[in-house]
Amino acid sequence: MATLQSLADLGTPQTAAPEAPKHVQKLDSLGRAYATGKRKDAVARVWIKPGSGKIVINGRAVEVYFARPVLRMILAQPLQLVSRDGQYDITVNVDGGGLSGQAGAVRHGLAKALTYYEPELRGPLKKEGFLTRDPRVVERKKYGKKKARRSFQFSKR
Repeated sequence: MATLQSLADLGTPQTAAPEAPKHVQKLDSLGRAYATGKRKDAVARVWIKPGSGKIVINGRAVEVYFARPVLRMILAQPLQLVSRDGQYDITVNVDGGGLSGQAGAVRHGLAKALTYYEPELRGPLKKEGFLTRDPRVVERKKYGKKKARRSFQFSKR
């Protein structure tokens, strides 16, 4: 940024604002894209690489780890949105929280990993909100309360 020497310099146009950052492909030495996804207390570490569409979570198949179809549907949403079903092998390590939070964490990590592998997918994934970390977490318990907000039963007599 150039410094102004006099008031006359205010009228001259300054240099334009820098362009938006160009996102580049981020791969490790094995040709995989890595990202971390989070939701509630769950943290998922996700690696993707081109392949036949095999999904392994904590060493188990996705059908075994996420037995409920709703959880598998949540996990597959980013892939279906960008029409990449069956094109990537996905390896996930996930821990913390419950199954629902873990599925949300895997979805978040998978969407981020897709943008690292194919930066042009960032637009549609961001528009659908898959790149945004859901900030809602469990409220802490307060003293003098039974739970976070629930009070003990009151009795006048």
